[in-house]
Amino acid sequence: MTGRSLLLVCTLALLWGSSFSFMKLAVETIPPVTVAAARAFLGGILLFAVMGRSAPTLWRSNVPFPTYFAQAAFNCFIPWTLLMWASTTIDSTLVTVLNSLSPIFTFLIVWGVTRHEAVTGRKFVGVLLGIAGVIVIVGVDALTGIGKHTLAELACVTASGSYAIAAVLGRRFEKLSPLVPAAGSTLVASVVLIPMALVLEQPWTAAPSMRSLLGLGGLVVFATFLAFIVYFRLLSTIGSIGTTAQAYLRIIVGVAIGVTFLGERLTPNLVAGVVLVVAGVIAMTMPGRKRAT
Repeated sequence: MTGRSLLLVCTLALLWGSSFSFMKLAVETIPPVTVAAARAFLGGILLFAVMGRSAPTLWRSNVPFPTYFAQAAFNCFIPWTLLMWASTTIDSTLVTVLNSLSPIFTFLIVWGVTRHEAVTGRKFVGVLLGIAGVIVIVGVDALTGIGKHTLAELACVTASGSYAIAAVLGRRFEKLSPLVPAAGSTLVASVVLIPMALVLEQPWTAAPSMRSLLGLGGLVVFATFLAFIVYFRLLSTIGSIGTTAQAYLRIIVGVAIGVTFLGERLTPNLVAGVVLVVAGVIAMTMPGRKRAT
């Protein structure tokens, strides 16, 4: 189970790590809130369709609408809109660092508030190793711009906190199939995002290119449909802290894309950072010893 869980964490990091590239393509000719709305709606419809005969579970599972709404808010429309807006102002490297804070927020929420899973020193060390690895990979220079665009930076931090809250709230669905919260939360998010897009961006005036449509397709299929199934599966198996560890592994995905497709060099800093990140993720996802009862 440990190996399979770690593989799923890596898969989720790959799916969500690639979302930044898809997003960049999509917003070239499609307004950002419209992209988020289409991602939520089309991803939700796809998830709903895959549920097939079990689709009525969405409203027969005794999960109240406010629970779906809270999950949609903290995992979809709040962080998606904040990160898209911040990315238009500050460098992607700084966005990457600030967006990787969600494991720390999750750890603090679980330790100080919910206590729904064991909070061990090993997990805390894993959180610190992951942050150290992120800084080593992107470089300390990525932090030098802090303070120049305070609102955008606060938006990134708020998005990380939002993802952390979502990881904690998502445990409410642990007895259900991952398809239920995945479909329910994305469809509820679309109910909020579609009116926002219609009012703020008038998407009917856009002329999307094929590149943007392909980017949107990638967001729907990989970053929403597949990623949300894996995400809610992980929440029910390794918990909130372990699941948010993929925020660190997303950095490795970006590095791998740069080295493989963009001809970037694999420097000693990158190697050291990857080692730290992997060590941190392993520490955060390994199950602890069961206590005697």
